Amino acid sequence: MKVQKYLYLCGMEYQEAKEKFISTWGSLGTLWGINKAMAQIQALLFIATKPLSMEDIMEELKISRGNASMNLRQLMDWGIVTKALIAGERKEFFTTEKDVQELVRQIAKERSRREIQPVIKVLKELSSIKEDGTTNTKELIKQTKALHEVAETADTMLHKLINREQHWMTKSLFKFIK
Repeated sequence: MKVQKYLYLCGMEYQEAKEKFISTWGSLGTLWGINKAMAQIQALLFIATKPLSMEDIMEELKISRGNASMNLRQLMDWGIVTKALIAGERKEFFTTEKDVQELVRQIAKERSRREIQPVIKVLKELSSIKEDGTTNTKELIKQTKALHEVAETADTMLHKLINREQHWMTKSLFKFIK
């Protein structure tokens, strides 16, 4: 009720605010490495007061069944969305993590697994090529080793943050500020 009262005072109705939130979250999704429709589905589930069916999602976001199905599957692969069982219902229902910090942890964990770790593997291979004595080879080895070290350090730091207790982000920011 407080949110609706605030929106009323701001001159924005609930439906307008909801659409704006979903649209903005969708745009931010590309920064996380997921597509706009995936982020919009997650945003809708994030603000939903109960689990939603695929039909609810399709209707609300005006997307096709194929689009909804594919993106829900990807969100479940990311560990961001889960199926929710509702007694007496034949439809599948979906929900998402409601704790923002836990959501960020899961996204960071998946970004590391999907993006950073494969790059680390390639950089390690490249920095271990056979030394032939040429300047070009020496430079390639030097630069890929340097990038490998930076990527590994960044990934290690990310994993330390991911593996911390639930309110890791807040505590880390306060430590950083001090």
